[in-house]
Amino acid sequence: MLDYNSSMKTDYFVPLTEIRREHGVLRSRFIATLAPAFSIDEARTFMRRIRAEFVDASHNVPVYIIGGGNTVTEYFSDDGEPSGTSGKPALAVMRGSGLGDAVLVITRYFGGTLLGTGGLVKAYTEAAQSVVNAVERGQRVPVHVVMMAIPYNLLERVRLLVSKNQGKVLGEDYAGDITVTLQFPVDNFEEFQKDMREISAGKIQAEVIETKEEIVRMSP
Repeated sequence: MLDYNSSMKTDYFVPLTEIRREHGVLRSRFIATLAPAFSIDEARTFMRRIRAEFVDASHNVPVYIIGGGNTVTEYFSDDGEPSGTSGKPALAVMRGSGLGDAVLVITRYFGGTLLGTGGLVKAYTEAAQSVVNAVERGQRVPVHVVMMAIPYNLLERVRLLVSKNQGKVLGEDYAGDITVTLQFPVDNFEEFQKDMREISAGKIQAEVIETKEEIVRMSP
């Protein structure tokens, strides 16, 4: 996974990993689990998995936002809690977080003390905030996968240029000249090509073999 800081990216963040946080309110347990989801089917599969894991819980409140920016599909459910006290505030936290392609389930084990409408809203809001604030974030960025053949004496310099241009080495084939497979954010690639022209007197250029989208860790 790349570390990247660039203007050529989506306008929303994506959770890089699944994350879980738990806190208690008047003996009720609130367990918030957040994960990336890139389709409604992925989100529903995650929701089923969490419900199966916490099958004895009082409530499993699901929320998801698929997509981001101007193209969004949202969903929430109160899962038996009073209307508007659980899923809706959790969705509000997700909306305000800048996250997209994300699914959240907040599991509650009732502790015997009624929290009231305001107390439930506060508890579910805090549960959602606990994972949203803690999750490591990435963004969807277009990348080029490229190949080129280089002589052995340029290998270390090429590796330095790859790092300089926020790329990564995917493979190195040592048959004859070294054939390297590299990956770069699309808007960093031309600078790498320029660097290669300089160190090879214009003789070596990388060939793009694939362009795709990748989730990229954002540098602070």
